[in-house]
Amino acid sequence: MAQRSGKIILYEGKHFTGRKLEVYGDCDNFQDRGFMNRVNSIRVESGAWVCFDHPDFRGQQFILEHGDYPDFLRWNGHNDHMGSCRPIGMHGENFRLEIFEGCNFTGQCLEFQEDCPFLQSQGWSKNCVNAIKVYGDGAWVLYEEPNYRGRMYLVERGDFRSCSDWEAHNARIQSLRRVVNYF
Repeated sequence: MAQRSGKIILYEGKHFTGRKLEVYGDCDNFQDRGFMNRVNSIRVESGAWVCFDHPDFRGQQFILEHGDYPDFLRWNGHNDHMGSCRPIGMHGENFRLEIFEGCNFTGQCLEFQEDCPFLQSQGWSKNCVNAIKVYGDGAWVLYEEPNYRGRMYLVERGDFRSCSDWEAHNARIQSLRRVVNYF
């Protein structure tokens, strides 16, 4: 089982000002904790986190690792709306990912144990991935654009038969990286 711990502090104001919410585990709805869904700065004190722009771990995902994010533009946000978050497990032994050209694990397949800034540089013939298998305890971030840019998606141990299984609207994936927790 993945270790899921850490501490994240969410602030209403930019540069760590205004009301704050300290979170140590899964938080499925900030409003239930008396905190509005406006987050303008974040401090990740330990662990790695996935935050969502809607409650109940839904909507666009933002992956945040140890460090300070003084304004919402620093986590690739287009606005200050955020509704839930949870810690991401650390990776352990046998931590790897397989990507597939077709849904249900068909077509071309490539395996990764390290970050990849551009899938096509590794012989991947398309700019999309339709299925994924994640092995070991840990997480990977998939990006729509090369060099870890664009919309991002988190995948943890398990089988993802189609892009809808990782909450994507389409199969466009061009780079991927492991989530590494810094405590």
